[in-house]
Amino acid sequence: MESIAGTTVGREREQEALSEFVTAAGGRALVLHGDTGVGKSALLEHAAALAEGERHRVVRAAGVEAESQLPFAGLHQFLHPLLPHIDRLDDVHREVFDVVFGRGEGSPPSVMTLGIAVLDVLSLAASQQPLLLVLDDGQWLDTSSIEVCGFVGRRLTGSSVKLLVGLRSDVTSGFDTAALPRLAVPTLSEKASEQLLDLRHPGLDPVIRRLVLDEAQGNALALLELPPHVPRGGRPAANREALSGYPGVPLPQRLQQVYGDRIRALGDGVRTELLRGALDGVGAGTAARHPRGTRYRMLDADEAAACGLLDIDPLSGDFVFRHPLVRSTVVQLATPNERRAAHAALARVHREDVERRATHLAAATVDPDEEVAAALEAAAESVIRRGGAMVAVSWLTRAAELSERPEERSRRLGDAAFVAGHAGLLGRARHLVPGPVPGGGHSPASVVAAAYAALYEDGDVRSSRRHVVAAIEDLRDNGVKDSHEVLTRLINLLLAINQYASDEAAWERTHALLDTLGELVPAHSRIYQDAWGDVVRRGAGVRERVENAFAALRDPEPWDITRLGVAAYHVDVLGQYRPLLQRALDRESGSGAMATSMTMLHQIMLDQMAVGEWDEAERTGQQCLDLATSHSHMLFAHHARGYLGLLAAMRGRSDVARRHQAAVDAWARPRGVGFLTQIADATGTTAALTEGDYEAAYLHAIGITPPGTFTPYAHQAPRTLLDLVEAALHTGRHEQARAHALAARQARLPEISPRLAVVTHGALAMTATDPAEAGHHYHQAETHPAATFPYELARIRLAHGIHLRHTQGRKAARLTLTLATETFERLGAPAWAERSRAELRAAGASPLASSAHLATLTWQERRIADLAASGLTNKEIGARMHLSPRTVSSHLYRVFPKLGITSRAALRDALAKLPDGQDA
Repeated sequence: MESIAGTTVGREREQEALSEFVTAAGGRALVLHGDTGVGKSALLEHAAALAEGERHRVVRAAGVEAESQLPFAGLHQFLHPLLPHIDRLDDVHREVFDVVFGRGEGSPPSVMTLGIAVLDVLSLAASQQPLLLVLDDGQWLDTSSIEVCGFVGRRLTGSSVKLLVGLRSDVTSGFDTAALPRLAVPTLSEKASEQLLDLRHPGLDPVIRRLVLDEAQGNALALLELPPHVPRGGRPAANREALSGYPGVPLPQRLQQVYGDRIRALGDGVRTELLRGALDGVGAGTAARHPRGTRYRMLDADEAAACGLLDIDPLSGDFVFRHPLVRSTVVQLATPNERRAAHAALARVHREDVERRATHLAAATVDPDEEVAAALEAAAESVIRRGGAMVAVSWLTRAAELSERPEERSRRLGDAAFVAGHAGLLGRARHLVPGPVPGGGHSPASVVAAAYAALYEDGDVRSSRRHVVAAIEDLRDNGVKDSHEVLTRLINLLLAINQYASDEAAWERTHALLDTLGELVPAHSRIYQDAWGDVVRRGAGVRERVENAFAALRDPEPWDITRLGVAAYHVDVLGQYRPLLQRALDRESGSGAMATSMTMLHQIMLDQMAVGEWDEAERTGQQCLDLATSHSHMLFAHHARGYLGLLAAMRGRSDVARRHQAAVDAWARPRGVGFLTQIADATGTTAALTEGDYEAAYLHAIGITPPGTFTPYAHQAPRTLLDLVEAALHTGRHEQARAHALAARQARLPEISPRLAVVTHGALAMTATDPAEAGHHYHQAETHPAATFPYELARIRLAHGIHLRHTQGRKAARLTLTLATETFERLGAPAWAERSRAELRAAGASPLASSAHLATLTWQERRIADLAASGLTNKEIGARMHLSPRTVSSHLYRVFPKLGITSRAALRDALAKLPDGQDA
């Protein structure tokens, strides 16, 4: 589209759609997509003019290719004009922006956290007047900003904010999957093309007119720009081939030739200014404004503006490129030396910006330069913490190329390979590692890269362990010197390999090896050593060490979070760190540490399973399986299958459970991946228990550990404590059941983790012959401060209800059985729920009877229930009551059975039926 004296040409459909978009009540988003030069920018300007006529405030931004890898650069453009509103936010939301925009320290927020904060800012801004956000060239926006814009765009309904985005159809973008409404902008029809050409270039020679129409093919920019550069006779002024009609030349290249003639005619000083602006991502078009000071400011460029290459931003008065093609043509026409000189100048301009300065220094430098290499290394460390592991690999590789000393080059290549492995770039990691060291052996960095690849891709725990052990012994025997970082990586990798192998002999050799290293083993690695191996024998005090380590984290790298997360899982305190994991996962999405993201997904799924969010857990597990499969990380893929199988077994979906169990077992057992074979055995145990096949459950359970003891280094041994005890009791093996419960107490499992405390008391209660002892332990299990594991708790309550019916009569059992029944129903465990309902019927109560009359709500439970009934999320409730979302969830799990309901939707009606004083 082109506007001539208020008249639009050929865009009536798009104009009508935009008019409806701008004037419609409420907030919404719309994406315009079409080829380069087709007229999207003009349509965006048309919409902006309409909005200003409707007294909207218009905020413009533009994606620039030079910043497409800098996290949140695009979001900063949008929000810079709204900074006064950010300062009006509460401390929590204001700190989110301080972290993202480099004004403060802290962990980067998740997409959801940042998106909610952005919505708050937009709401404040729109409270004064309706707001239109206009984004041109959205395909160049950085991934982080796209995710936030997509999140915000899907949640504008009911607000006074609108988002309008222009995208090139020929460039893939995160907006392609953002699920925002789209409006295609096709090329102009033949009739509209002729009309536009005649309006802007009347009186053209018929031959030239025909040639322009044929070459433009409905592209508005070509129709406007080509005619002045086609001389009489239909040949171009500077390049006859450019308009020869050759069909294989893409339109943008032909237009670049047109701009190239004008650029070449400029003076050296002006071309230098244009080149610096282009390399620094100065915007294109009046819709592409940037906050002053964040881009190079082109000066003395009036000559370029006079020949139509630049426009003047009406707000800032700065020069901007007339079209993105001008910017790209400026760069293409410059010589390598000219580009390097421009980058060097830009590095001086951005000397306070670690990442941007390093980017320009790297492009400006040819010969090895240790200062530049160190700057790139610092930039890589910065971007890793912001979810840019893939970018960091490139910067570390370039830093290695510019290193002056061989040892520094080797170290940086090793760092690049390490990050590449965690970014899911296993092939690149192998190619990056340094070659053989003097004497013919492999460098420690190459061992790290190769072992990670062997472990992730094929679950090779045997040979990878041998190579890693040899590398550690070599470093120890020859002096660690400057290799502390590599040694730490080797130690942590060895511990990870041992965890997956779950081999007692290998673990004992590892303990002996680490003992010889003494203080060279970091404190965090000592936590992993004790938590990842045999938590029964080495888990005392680990929970406190994990909590202290998490509390001390400052600007952690993603793998630091996941390693501590694995330790937290083994001592059952993972839930309190799920928000941190989710933020880290959101940050790593797309361009971060993909292998680490898979571990984060595993951990989030495990916590969802633990707290009873089984639907969410299934989605998380499938997401992890898809991600791992797409990256050929077969270890993580089968790890995800193992958890999906275990979840299916808990839900009574035996066919699904056994299919996953068989696949995991067939892959893991020949490789010696004991961690996964134990999960497969646990899946078989759980499936059999759910079906009521107690003999099969017992046989599966003793395959993990025999009764009366806990097999060393078998992580599922303590986790299946309740399973073995129940299976043994139901098959008449009372002595074995009691021996196993006593062994749990003897091993002091309740001191290791809150979950183990609950199930140990449950096992002792189920196996006690003295009713008083049984009652004591049932009480301990059901009132434990950490009794927030609904599946295990419901099973203990079911057993308790049966015990009460037999010892105290039917009436005494009803409340406990009702609570168990409703929990199973809420979880979606139909087989367990039916078993519990049968016991409830035996106790003389209707399984459909509400338990509201049997229990009262505490003041805090009533307050949480009221807020949930009003539609607030757990996170929003937590913010109001200064509780964590997980604590809110735990309270609701206790509230639901008290009210006799199974869903949030029933809360309002149930609360309305409560008598006065019920919330005392």
